[in-house]
Amino acid sequence: MLAALLCTLLFSLSAVTARRTTKYLGGTEANFTRLIIAPLVLSAIAFLFFADGAKHFDTGIFWLLFASGAIGFGLGDIALFQSLQRIGSRLTVLIVHCVSVPLAVVIEFMWLGSLPTLPQMICAVIILSGVTIALAPRENPHLDRRTLWAGIGWGLVAAFGQGFGAGVMVRFITETYTKFNELSGTDAFQAGLTVAVQRQLGGMVFTGLCLFALRRYLMSNPESRGVRALTNPDSDWHGGRRWLVLNALAGPAFGVTCYQWALLNNSTGVILPIVATTPLVVIPFAIYMKEEKPSWRSLAGGVLAVAGVVGMVMWSLDDAGQ
Repeated sequence: MLAALLCTLLFSLSAVTARRTTKYLGGTEANFTRLIIAPLVLSAIAFLFFADGAKHFDTGIFWLLFASGAIGFGLGDIALFQSLQRIGSRLTVLIVHCVSVPLAVVIEFMWLGSLPTLPQMICAVIILSGVTIALAPRENPHLDRRTLWAGIGWGLVAAFGQGFGAGVMVRFITETYTKFNELSGTDAFQAGLTVAVQRQLGGMVFTGLCLFALRRYLMSNPESRGVRALTNPDSDWHGGRRWLVLNALAGPAFGVTCYQWALLNNSTGVILPIVATTPLVVIPFAIYMKEEKPSWRSLAGGVLAVAGVVGMVMWSLDDAGQ
């Protein structure tokens, strides 16, 4: 239980530090750098605490996990940083963590033919209703409509990356090509770290290629506002380095480690509902960082959306017999 709570706190801290990082660095630069730091930390944990750190590395599924990471950590997190820049950590985390769940159900139906159950559809309506209430323009007067809608758009792209890359693809790969779902104890923990490292490498390469292409384009089109919104050649690395390192350690490094640690000692039926409360846990962090204070109606929408996520998780686990 402690590990699940730590995981939720670390994911929340990761969101607010990512937002602070974007004040100094371009979002693409920040994502690329943290995806260099995180797999190094996770690899160090694997090799320091286990006799065979690469025990669960499987070349047969490496490229599949690599592609999953390119979508999740690459495309999804590039969009995540763009959304954070525009609408802040509270609203971005709400969109990504909540919308990705029903989105994953839709993707599973379209790709794998898995029909959603009636309770899942009811929870999806509750989630989307809560998110809609929280994102209503009148509940966010500190944002002009153009900025708000741009942030929502990027947040939806990030939710797609989370739902498809980190959700559906990882589940499909591990259940179809491996026996990871049959592992328990330290083997399951180590396998989780191995999967995370391979996915982060995919995200790092994808983000690096995007950064290279954006910089090349900016050299010949220096006045392009759209590209300058994605990358910042004049990044203040000195001012942003502490926030960048803190973000890398809180989210993709120690946050992922705590998630695997939590699953090591508890059932998914206990852990996933706790982690699903991240959009609420991030609120005091965001207020402390002086981002903005949500209205009561916006806060109620967030609570409703999280309740829908918890309900969908619980029903899904119940259907799976966990």
